[in-house]
Amino acid sequence: MNSFKKVKQVLMLILILNVMVALAKLLYGMYIKSASMVADGYHSLSDSSGNIVGLVGIYLASKPEDEEHPYGHKKFETFSSIFISIMLFVVSYNVLKEAYSRFLNLVVPKITLDSFIIMIVTLLVNTFVFTYEYRQGVKLKSDILVSDSLHTKSDIYVSVSVLITLIALKVGIPTYIDPIMSVVISIFIIKAGIEIIKHSSDILCDRVVVDSKKIHDIAVSVKGVLSCHQIRSRGREDDINIDLHIMVDPSENIIDAHDIASQLEERLKKEIPGVTEVIVHIEPYNKNEIEE
Repeated sequence: MNSFKKVKQVLMLILILNVMVALAKLLYGMYIKSASMVADGYHSLSDSSGNIVGLVGIYLASKPEDEEHPYGHKKFETFSSIFISIMLFVVSYNVLKEAYSRFLNLVVPKITLDSFIIMIVTLLVNTFVFTYEYRQGVKLKSDILVSDSLHTKSDIYVSVSVLITLIALKVGIPTYIDPIMSVVISIFIIKAGIEIIKHSSDILCDRVVVDSKKIHDIAVSVKGVLSCHQIRSRGREDDINIDLHIMVDPSENIIDAHDIASQLEERLKKEIPGVTEVIVHIEPYNKNEIEE
């Protein structure tokens, strides 16, 4: 089973759990008229929408290389992560809007034992979802799973804030605490969105993926490589591209020089997980050349 199929299975499981959690929070939050619980429910619902976006992204990313996309379609997964962050910003806007409305028209939520039970159960589910999804994301080197787990992580903080709200109202703290906590919830949602955008933009803007010194040390350890410079790396953790210049003895014939480059390529792919392509530019060694 390839990694895309495994990611799809994880997303399907998370989708089912998120829908269950969202419905529980929304329906009961509306019943007891709790703005913070309803806001938390919408946040959980956005988790479900994010899972659907992730499934679409995985479908597109799993397509093989073609003439127009010789490097494949894997970055569609990264684009999907950015779309999830945009959805988070929309949700945060709606939460803030609802909080403002509650400030103007205060409603006293009905606090019952069921309220606490629902929030505690959904909190436990969210904790499981975050832990499972994040670990699978790291294991499968999946942008969408890692990004979506950050989304769920913010949901955990949100659920904790709702519990605090319910407790505060139960002990007699003024009703203003409910919309105030909704504002706090929106801040967590925005923070999650920013983290996802930062992670995704690093990939799309070709930020360095592998320490150049590590690549250099591997290169010069290959017999025949006398020097190494102009080292670059980019891509996703499961699809790393490396290009570099090496210097070999000027007396080497083209066949031997090519063999040296091939050995270096194999060594880099073996010692650095996720490397899928290595481009080696061969130059004649010049002792006056300054190594970079």
